[in-house]
Parts: sequence; structure tokens; C-alpha cells
Amino acid sequence: MNTSIQSLGKISLLCCCLLAAGILPACSDSADKAPPPAKPATPAGEVVLAPDSPKKAYVKTAHLSLSQHPLLEPLAGKIVYDESLTSRISSPVAGRVVATPVALGTPVQAGSTLLELDSPDVADAEADFAKAQAAVTLASHAFNRQQELYAGKAISRKELEQAQNDFSSARSDLQRAADRLKNLHLSARQADGRFALRATIPGVVVERNVNPGMEVRPDRDTPLYVVSDLKHLTVLMEVFEVNIGKIKLGQQVSVSVPAYPGEAFPATVQYIGQVLDETTRTVQVRCKLDNPDDRLMPGMYATITVESAADDKAFVIPLTAVFTEGDADYVFVALDDNRYRQRRVEIGLRLKDKAIVTQGLEANELLVTEGALMLRAEEEVETENNNQP
Repeated sequence: MNTSIQSLGKISLLCCCLLAAGILPACSDSADKAPPPAKPATPAGEVVLAPDSPKKAYVKTAHLSLSQHPLLEPLAGKIVYDESLTSRISSPVAGRVVATPVALGTPVQAGSTLLELDSPDVADAEADFAKAQAAVTLASHAFNRQQELYAGKAISRKELEQAQNDFSSARSDLQRAADRLKNLHLSARQADGRFALRATIPGVVVERNVNPGMEVRPDRDTPLYVVSDLKHLTVLMEVFEVNIGKIKLGQQVSVSVPAYPGEAFPATVQYIGQVLDETTRTVQVRCKLDNPDDRLMPGMYATITVESAADDKAFVIPLTAVFTEGDADYVFVALDDNRYRQRRVEIGLRLKDKAIVTQGLEANELLVTEGALMLRAEEEVETENNNQP
């Protein structure tokens, strides 16, 4: 019996040694379970996030649609008067300002009086007209008498012709005096030496360089008044010669100013300069800008965006959606709520915060607008895991 017990002990000790060496399988429940199935490999260029992954909070998407797009970088410009609707008014005569000139900001019509002058020049013109009138009357009477005398053969024909010549000369002098009054917009019946400076176009008084009692002269360098129609303005911009082919007459552009952030005002290309500035290599372009509510003002700096034609559309995407590797640009497109695929795209124009995509995307696709770099990092991790044995 002792021998049997010793034999069983030896067998138990042998089994323990074989189990420790891994020759015999462990006697447990786990030996009956199958190993877990391997995770399927993610296709190259794709990223899969778990439905409950906290990283999904950093991913934002938007549906793609074609739209008009900028043709070039935004241009710097300046708002100025529309010169075709602006008048710089100076006095054609010397004189002293009487009464109070029209104030700044006053709306005026064509022919409205801006100021009055007590002018020696006007007094001389009125006196010359009166003198010429008297001379014509005298010459007319003399000519009539000479005609009667010539009919009675009391004078020679030479004397009659002299009287006729004097009458014609007096009438010419009167016409010159009348024309001078007309050019000064003075009445032939006026004889007070006063001159009224009048507006030549309707608009608003935007500049005034005259005060009561001031002496003015016609050779003054600066105008006394500037009147302009502020409902219609002009935007000046300088376009580099490499981009001038993208600007066309009648083309619509969008104008923004610092005073109204986020707002755009439409303008139309009205004139393209015919001379290139050799120093800056730019061409000046003028755009017509309507200002019906008087919010825009001459002198404002502006940013001008040149948009494509209505039938020239592309995908305009935020620059946060794009990442670059080597010489190529890429984005991520959402396949469903958890799967994202990397896509190579062609960018035609890269702006401050936007990119114009010409190839690589389709309408109605779901573009990842934020979180593209995070997805790219996840893609690298998944690629490394797929390559491990």
C-alpha cells in the first residue's frame, strides 16, 4: 500500500512538471473558449471612429454645392466721388462775399445760389452793357438821319456808308456786352454789381472753402464749393497686369468696408485704364457704386472681391478642410456617421480663409470642414496597426 501511494505521488509530480513546461494544457474553463475574431482591416485612405468616440466632437461636416467664386485675391481700393456727377465751382469774377454762403451738407439743385459777391467786375460788365445800348441807340438815330439826307441828296454816299458802319459797330459792341452778361448768368436789367455763384448740378455741398466777407478771385487754386451726388460713388482699385485679363467692363464686383464688417455692396466695372503704371505694374480700374442709403462715404478704404460669372461655378470650401502633403492637397469626405475617406483635390485659388476647388469633389458630398488633421493622424495610426503582424 505504501508502494501505491508513492507511485501516485510520483505521477502527480510528473504532471505538475509537464504542465509548468507547457506540454500539458491547463485544466480550466478558458481552454474550452475560442480566441476572439481579428478586427477587419480598414481600407487604405479611410478612417473609422467608434460611435461613442470623443474625437467625433471635433469633426464638423457640410454638404458641398457649386457657387460663384472669387477670380483673384481681394483687391485694395478707395471710394471717391463720381466725377461725372461732381462739380468743383469757382467764381469767374473777383469780389467780396456778402451775406452767408450755403453751409456744408446742404442739398442743392442746379441753379441754386451758393453765395453772393459784391463785384467790381460785374459792375463794369453792367456798365459796358448800358454804354453799348446807348451807343446803339445813338448810332441808329444817326443812320436814320443820314438815310433821309441821302434820299434828299444832301449828303454823299460815302457819308451814308460811314453812318451805317458806325451803327453796325455799335451793335457788335452791344452783342459782346450782352454775351458777357449771359456768361455770368446776369440779367440785362440788373445794375447792382452783385454776382450770384450758382450750383451747376444737383447734389450735396461736400466741400466749402469760403467764409462771409472773404475776398475771392477767379485765379484761386482751390474751388469755393464742391457739389456731388453722393447717391452714386466710384470705387478705384489697382489691378496687377497679370490679372487684368480677368477684369471686364460691366463685370460685377463686391465691395466691403471696415465700417460695416460682414456686409457686401455691389459695384460694376465702369472703366479700365488704358495705361500701365510702370512703377507698380498696375492698371487703374473704376467701378460704379450705388449708395442709396448714404452709408458709404468718399475717402473710405475698401476691399474689392472680383467674382466669377454666373455660369462659372466651383466648390468654395474653408481652408480648415484642406491639409497638404508634399505637393498635393487633400480633404476628408464623410461616408457615413463614423467613416471618413481621404480625397486628393486640385485647388485653383487659395485665399486667406477659403480655397477654390476645381477637381476632386462632387456636389452633395459631405465634406469634413473641421477636424481633418485629427482624422489624418487617426489614419496613420490605423495604417500602422494594419501593417503589424
